[in-house]
Amino acid sequence: MGKTAQQNFEAVELSNLISRVGDLKADGYRLVQICGVNLDDDNYEILYSFDKNHELLSLRLDIAIGTEVESITGIYWPAFIYENEIHDLFGVQFNHSALDYQGTFFRIAEETPWKPKK
Repeated sequence: MGKTAQQNFEAVELSNLISRVGDLKADGYRLVQICGVNLDDDNYEILYSFDKNHELLSLRLDIAIGTEVESITGIYWPAFIYENEIHDLFGVQFNHSALDYQGTFFRIAEETPWKPKK
């Protein structure tokens, strides 16, 4: 049987996101996924999940709708996939992305379908 994975959550402030992600990269963590979710009509939660030795660490970033987030593609280049997905579905702007599809990553019937409609 495989080893049971442990999962940990850590709150991160927008101003500390890039330095914290850089620390994880330097410590040997790999990027697993980035996931966006609506917390309510005014806020999103973005989870940045990393793995090292079967231990999952998720950075929990809570932001107000309309907040721009610095891209982590300078640290983990493949993050462009998740950032473009979150941009297309929720409307979150990621600044300085290594590969920005500018809202055309997905072919979708309506713009930002998971962004709360007020």
